[in-house]
Amino acid sequence: QWATMRIERGVKKPQPQTLKTPTANGIIERDETPMEEDIARLHSVNFQFSDAFHFCRRGFESIVEDEVTQRFSSEELLSWNLLTRTNVNFRYISLRLTIVWVIGVVVRYCFLLPLRITLATIGITSMIVGTTLVGQLPNSSVKNYLSEVVHLTCSRILVRALSGTIRYHNRENRPKKGGICVANHTSPIDAIILTNDGCYAMVGQVHGGLMGVIQRATVKACPHVWFERSEIKDRHLVTKRLREHVADKSKLPILIFPEGTCINNTSVMMFKKGSFEIGGTIYPVAIKYDPQFGDAFWNSSKYNIVSYLLRIMTSWAIVCNVWYLPPMVREKDEDAVQFANRVRSAIAHRGGLTELPWDGGLKRAKVKDTFREEQQKNYSRMLVRNGSIG
Repeated sequence: QWATMRIERGVKKPQPQTLKTPTANGIIERDETPMEEDIARLHSVNFQFSDAFHFCRRGFESIVEDEVTQRFSSEELLSWNLLTRTNVNFRYISLRLTIVWVIGVVVRYCFLLPLRITLATIGITSMIVGTTLVGQLPNSSVKNYLSEVVHLTCSRILVRALSGTIRYHNRENRPKKGGICVANHTSPIDAIILTNDGCYAMVGQVHGGLMGVIQRATVKACPHVWFERSEIKDRHLVTKRLREHVADKSKLPILIFPEGTCINNTSVMMFKKGSFEIGGTIYPVAIKYDPQFGDAFWNSSKYNIVSYLLRIMTSWAIVCNVWYLPPMVREKDEDAVQFANRVRSAIAHRGGLTELPWDGGLKRAKVKDTFREEQQKNYSRMLVRNGSIG
């Protein structure tokens, strides 16, 4: 707070003025009036070329500040947290703050980082060795017990490597065997955060490198569901494997992140419906990180996994809250999409996140032409309906 006050008082350069209204939260002032009402106020006799400006203005607003792409960059902070990430890239504010920042760099890189790397190495090595040894045992209750011990122990070591401070709420709602746990997705460490409090069967794509070694080792001890990239297109095959897993009530609950990509922990985007077509009980979980101590969001388009791990292991800590929500089942009059939206709404409400209907796949893909054409058709229908075109 002190640093923020110094920023406000000490900057001599005039700052660009932003439009400030009670309803404006961004860099531009948006007109929240629905398109239908705006079109109704247009000329009612003959169409004029200026009538198309409304549609153009809405398009420009979406380009300047759309509500989708800003979810794929780090969350804005109210004040600088003495890390390298800051809203306006301040480096020098005062000598006192500079000295504090330098001391922080020394502590984070010279003391915390080596300790965290050591703990992470111990945790990963223990995970690979432990699951490989347990995987050699015949299937039995003893194997399942030892597998859970290995996963819990190694996950807790990895959480210590991140200086994780986690508060779990409503533990009576923790996922049970034979169920499906779904959660919002911010980072690869989401799985570690949840496994720190209980064991899950993971669902995900097969990777190479170190991640692939871990996947191949863990699947020997626990019935994780890893699928090849080619299988993603074959939804029926993946769904069949998941349905078989859920049908066995002795197996661990499945952990799925239905968004399919990492979002910056300010919102929850569209849930893929495949997880909700399997059947069984859904156990929603809301995860909310505190960005003041470290940015847990993984911007995979900007940082590779090594750079990302270096960033979070040189932050102050990973602080988050985890809420276990009451279990939910699909109602008779619901389809998979409606059920997914209901679960998403519950997670967004509990985690204090914004609910968005957009597909997280827009992080890397362009908007489909059919979506743009639908908006154009909708606009033309409203013009005709309101008598603007004779």
